Amino acid sequence: MDSPTIKSLLPDLVQEIEEDGNAGLQQRLHWNEKVDLPQVTLKSTLVGLLIGTVVLISNFQFGLQTGWVSMMSLPSALLGFTIFRCSPMAKLFTDVENVYIQSVAVAVGTGPLAYGLVGIVPAIEKFLTEEESGTGSKIVLSLSQLMVWSLGLALFGVFFAVPLRKQVIIKEKLPFPSGSATATLILVLHGTELYSEKKEPEDTDATDSDSSIEYPHGGVIRPSDSNGIKLALTEETYNTNIRFLVITFIVSAFYTLASYFVPVLKMLPIFGHKLSNVYQWNFQPSPAYIGQGIIMGLPSVSYMLFGAILGWGVLAPMSKYLGWAPGPIDDWVTGGQGWILWLSLSVMIADSLVSFAVVTYKSLHSGVSSLIVRSSSEVHQRLLGGSSTNYNSLEAESDAVSEQSSFTDLLPEHLISNKVTVVGVIISSIICMWAINSVFGSLVPHYATFIAIVLALFFSILGVRALGETDLNPVSGIGKLSQLIFATIIPHNHPARILINLIAGGIAEAGAQQAGDLMQDLKTGHLLGASPKAQFTAQLIGTIYSVFVSSIMYKVYNSVYEIPSQMFRIPTAVVWIDCSRLVTGEGLPPHAFEFCVLFAVVFGIISAVKNIVPSSHRYHKYLVYLPNGVAVGIGIYNTPNFTLARFLGGLIAYVWIQRAGKRKDEKVKMVIFSSGLVLGEGLLSGFTMLLTSLRVPHL
Repeated sequence: MDSPTIKSLLPDLVQEIEEDGNAGLQQRLHWNEKVDLPQVTLKSTLVGLLIGTVVLISNFQFGLQTGWVSMMSLPSALLGFTIFRCSPMAKLFTDVENVYIQSVAVAVGTGPLAYGLVGIVPAIEKFLTEEESGTGSKIVLSLSQLMVWSLGLALFGVFFAVPLRKQVIIKEKLPFPSGSATATLILVLHGTELYSEKKEPEDTDATDSDSSIEYPHGGVIRPSDSNGIKLALTEETYNTNIRFLVITFIVSAFYTLASYFVPVLKMLPIFGHKLSNVYQWNFQPSPAYIGQGIIMGLPSVSYMLFGAILGWGVLAPMSKYLGWAPGPIDDWVTGGQGWILWLSLSVMIADSLVSFAVVTYKSLHSGVSSLIVRSSSEVHQRLLGGSSTNYNSLEAESDAVSEQSSFTDLLPEHLISNKVTVVGVIISSIICMWAINSVFGSLVPHYATFIAIVLALFFSILGVRALGETDLNPVSGIGKLSQLIFATIIPHNHPARILINLIAGGIAEAGAQQAGDLMQDLKTGHLLGASPKAQFTAQLIGTIYSVFVSSIMYKVYNSVYEIPSQMFRIPTAVVWIDCSRLVTGEGLPPHAFEFCVLFAVVFGIISAVKNIVPSSHRYHKYLVYLPNGVAVGIGIYNTPNFTLARFLGGLIAYVWIQRAGKRKDEKVKMVIFSSGLVLGEGLLSGFTMLLTSLRVPHL
């Protein structure tokens, strides 16, 4: 219309921010007006890259140790806010700029997993034999080859996610719990609210206005939808969060330095020296792994503890004393650890494939239902001959149809165009094929790379939907499924079939991982009114930066530390290589096959029950007592010292939540508390790496 746009008022608005602070302005701006506020700025980009680098270092440390990698979106948002709050630019810092910072940080920090640097690449370099490589020699990638490889895997997942936004966020309004929680934390920090373009009818819901947020589609986001953070900015809330982050960071950093000079702190033989030396039962009082356990929650870490007891307390000793795995317990090849790894693999594959099949069915069913609803809507409108306004005023069935078919979004100028998406998918796919060919040459045929990219596109859709509904991206299951598919595509007599299998799994996992990460960020931005185009830019900047930093960090870790070793067992790499050998027909250790089948059947049935029984069923609440196959598998292949620390963290989380009662914002404080523990040890690991390279002696 004729009213002035926010762009034409920007100079006056900037002056108003400088005079009155940003909170007042942001509260007066409509949801779809904040999109014009400056977001892609040099200062925000640099801060996002800095925070992302800290997260990246942490993820390398824990990824190489146990395979655990985290987005860290909540602490990234909090750190970004803290940095600007302590600077002269505090008044100019808006919530949508905060979204941009955490989007950059997440894109940088998840590089180690997305590019396979804690799984695929170590599997190729450390465990692939000369015969399996197809070259007759070991494969070791140079720094330039690592960068080319990472670039090949870095971009297509980002472009795959773009067209999914409209369907899963705008139309279906999937919750994306982590993205919603991050958005609400930013709201708390900035004292803003989500504006509504279409108000809820006064009699629709008995929801207190102070405990809910109206959002642009006429719906309401209640505290339970975003981990229940109270929507009020107070100094006490901010100071408490920062105090938690700083104190836990310092405690974790102190432990990291102390454990370098006193290595026994990493392996406390609390169960006696025999169980410690022979069966690997130690306790590692690592604040980072305790923090991970807090984030995971008591049910998940309990499943892991069950897996540790089953694997390291029963099956590994049994395999040794029955002569099936006569080597030392911690030997990957001849010992109990290598034997139980196959069982771990069978449990995780069975659980992942069954849950993946259920998610696929539900996604297809939802998609078909959505098409039917939209078709019915169009038929009704044609038959009635009325406008959409008249149609939306109908009751009962018509209301249900309109809820599915109507949606509100930003203006096209703030969205990524279809042309950019299509061109981006084509170019990024070509880059991927070029990168694989440049690094591995004729060992990997072009058709194999192309099929892997197509599979990655399909898996990205399913991964995004699973993430939106459950907050879990089944990337491990996606990788295993792609390996299984490629075992049927690549000829059995191909000399590099295992190498190709690994690469195909890496491509599929990268696509699903990055598409999911971007969609969580887009959900955060959507709830706050941030520009999708700015977030897309953030993802590209962070991703390209991460390509170089991740490759350099991988080389640094390999030059400073012996990998694999007692400290860095790279269990994810072992899982990848053994899965490739399994699906391509390699032999199993004695009697491993029978146990693999037994455990696969048992956990496949458990997975089916947990995924099929609806939440409304009266017995659904008891399903928490059935173990999750992936968590049990992780408990089996990780040594007990990590699992015990995580279990302690899970107990802390349980007690914390019980004591919090109805104070839902305590959950976010708990996540901030645990994030400080993780980031402190992760960041200081870079300093201990320097001490190791300088050969500083232990005490």
